[in-house]
Amino acid sequence: MTLSAKIESYLFYSGEAVSLKKLAKVFDVNEDSINDAVSELEKKLEHHGIILMKNGDEVMLATHPEMGEIISEIKKQELSDPLSKGALETLAIILYKDGATKPEIDFIRGVNSGFMLRNLQIRGLVEKIANVDDKRIAKYRATFDAMRYLGISTISELPNFETFGEEFRKRESTGEKVEENIFTS
Repeated sequence: MTLSAKIESYLFYSGEAVSLKKLAKVFDVNEDSINDAVSELEKKLEHHGIILMKNGDEVMLATHPEMGEIISEIKKQELSDPLSKGALETLAIILYKDGATKPEIDFIRGVNSGFMLRNLQIRGLVEKIANVDDKRIAKYRATFDAMRYLGISTISELPNFETFGEEFRKRESTGEKVEENIFTS
C-alpha cells in the first residue's frame, strides 16, 4: 500500500484535521515524504466526491463543495430524525464518564464512533473540549442543550450516575471492556 493510500485511510478513520507532523510520526517517515504523499493524494481525489482540504500544516478529508446543497438537505433530515441507538449509546458514555475521548468511546462501543459524534455535535448535544490529560487528543462533553434535552440540571441527576461512573472507573483500571449490558443490568 502506498503512503498516500495509508494517509487517506488514516484521515478517513480520524474524521478530523491532522497535522503533517503527526502523520510523519504515525507513519515513521520524514515530513518531505508526507508532503509528497499528501500532494499525490490530493491529485488522486481531484475528480471524486471526497477532497483533501489543507489549512496551514493540517489536512483532512471532506465532501466536495459541489455536494453542499445535498449535504445540507441530508443534515436537515438527520436533525429532524430521533437519535439512533448508537447516538444515544455514545451520548450515554459521554454523560456517565463526564467527558470522554473518541478512542475511549470507540473502545467501549467496539466500533468507530466518528459518525455518532459528528451527529451529536451537529445537534449541539456534545462539544469538543481540550483534554487536560493529553493535549494531543480532544475530549467530548455533553452540552447544556443535552442536559435540557434529558430534563436534568446536573449530570449527577442521571439515573444510577454513581453506579455507572464507578463501573466505568473499575473497568478502566483493569482494562476490561465495558459491555453494553452495564446499562441494562
